[in-house]
Amino acid sequence: MTNHQENDFYSKFWDKPKQVMAKVVDTYGKIWHGYEVMDMERLPKGPGIIILYHPPFPINYILFLTKLYKKTGLYCHSVIDHMLYWTPGMKIMCDVVLLRDFTNAECVEILKKGYLLGIIPGGAREANFSNDYSLMWGNRTGFARIALEAKVPIIPIFTQNMCEAYRTIGKTRLTKWLYEKTRCIFLPAYGGFPVKLRTYVGEPIPYDPNITATELAEKAKTALENLRDRHQKRPGNILRALLERFDKHDKAN
Repeated sequence: MTNHQENDFYSKFWDKPKQVMAKVVDTYGKIWHGYEVMDMERLPKGPGIIILYHPPFPINYILFLTKLYKKTGLYCHSVIDHMLYWTPGMKIMCDVVLLRDFTNAECVEILKKGYLLGIIPGGAREANFSNDYSLMWGNRTGFARIALEAKVPIIPIFTQNMCEAYRTIGKTRLTKWLYEKTRCIFLPAYGGFPVKLRTYVGEPIPYDPNITATELAEKAKTALENLRDRHQKRPGNILRALLERFDKHDKAN
């Protein structure tokens, strides 16, 4: 192995490790969650920004990226929190599967090279403090500005029951205040419940040069909320999500 191969995570050197990781994760998803992806054909063949809700633990997104890679061979870069990326022992694993704390300029460059890019607008705030699948985007429009600059579509995806697989404890005014002041509070999560997980790919929002970033962000938020309302029974319920492992009929049907 050369230094160039070691640091080039697109090289064939890393194909085998990626395939092994994908097989392990995909097998886990099938056995433990009966994981499925619906309407994957809606994903563009070229570049695009995938947006999604951030549950307490993003097992849904890990399973989605794995399924995407196994089914299509496509790489999807993903923007993650810089604290997670620089956690000891995490950097090399994140690099291999293209999870990084990309800057806006790097995101645009990735898209211009023809890759998919995953962004979770709600971030850690949503993961820690959201209730019952409510989006917590605030005034964030960065992903929309990136989409407009790169001239790519935005694709919303939503995973049914993702907040029933893992849940957090410690949502208080104090922990919320500490998070807003420090941006480094991560509430403890519990779970790993074998609930049914099914990801739905929504209709892409095409590039429109006549729309502002604020308008595009609102349009994307509405599209994701509509996807949630169509496919997620609320309030969430762990027992119901477990029983849906045996239900072949989707809520929308």
